[in-house]
Amino acid sequence: MITSQTLTLVADQPRRCFVIGPIGDPHAAHVSPEREEYEHHLGIFEQVIAPACEKYGITAVRADGIAHAGDINEQICRYVVESDLVIADVSGGNPNVMYELGLRHITGKPTIHIGEAGQLPFDIASIRTIRYQRTRSHLAGARKEIESALEAGLRDGFEPLTPARVLRGLQTGDGAASASTADDGQDENSPGLLDDFAVIDDGLDEMAADMDAITKTIQTIAALTEQSGTEMLDLTQANAPVSARLAAVARYAETISAPAGELHTVATAFAGRMATLDSGVRAALGLIEMTPPDERGEDAQEFLEQLMSLDEAAQEGLAQINSFGTSAGAMVRVSRHLRKPVKEISAAVKQLTSAIARMGEWAAKARALAHRDAA
Repeated sequence: MITSQTLTLVADQPRRCFVIGPIGDPHAAHVSPEREEYEHHLGIFEQVIAPACEKYGITAVRADGIAHAGDINEQICRYVVESDLVIADVSGGNPNVMYELGLRHITGKPTIHIGEAGQLPFDIASIRTIRYQRTRSHLAGARKEIESALEAGLRDGFEPLTPARVLRGLQTGDGAASASTADDGQDENSPGLLDDFAVIDDGLDEMAADMDAITKTIQTIAALTEQSGTEMLDLTQANAPVSARLAAVARYAETISAPAGELHTVATAFAGRMATLDSGVRAALGLIEMTPPDERGEDAQEFLEQLMSLDEAAQEGLAQINSFGTSAGAMVRVSRHLRKPVKEISAAVKQLTSAIARMGEWAAKARALAHRDAA
């Protein structure tokens, strides 16, 4: 059996572990949620993570333990990317934690997940996570699980986690690591960091296709609405009975039923892809920001252009989407026949508006990076 003593003698053993997770506020009022969060996660660090790392001669540090002066955000990014090992507490799916975790996973370096039972985010549920509960016995058990994970990793090598597995929950075929590396850690033909983002490129292409389908569906509904409006105007001018106008509304409701359902379906897929890709895209943008412009290559520029182009296409359809949202309530009051299609249109509008706003944040960051490089 390999002991901790023999493990500490391994030449390439991790020496520094950066711990990412919720921090809380140490200066918040007692019994406040922010103070409780701080004390809880500090306890997890001091009672579980740090002792497990110390057993194998690994120094664990949190963001609030970085002693160097400088920009804390830049320091955190560098610790996330450069540390030999990262242990991530994913409890509650904290957005900052998920961003840092996505950035870490791009590197392919050793990462261990832990999380409080019942608070694990669904989008990384496929990745093995050491779970703990807030009791002394469970915390002791979590520490031992981390020690076992460290021992196995130091003995057999840490299994890399690819962005594809993080972003889409895909399982690798055999869990094997990628191509072997040269003495400097990077084989000449091995994939670079952005090569690992092929899954994001595919996802963005699918979102672009979704946006095209959404635009066409909106145009179809708009054309049908215009036809119905013309028919209703003619009936009104002809002083047609209410029954004739209700029949016209029923026909209109029937004609837009299929495209309204399609709009809802595609909007749901679009919003789902957005939620799935968000942490990875933000991590990629953070990585690009940290990489000197002359070292990025064409892939990085194409990635930025892809984000900007997708956002431009989405913004073009946003005005039409918002117009549907504004008129939806009035349409429901016309007839009960319109309730189902209008409900689907309204749900699609809500999903798309939120997703496109998030996409705008991607594009804003991409434009800022492109502008800075050109300056």
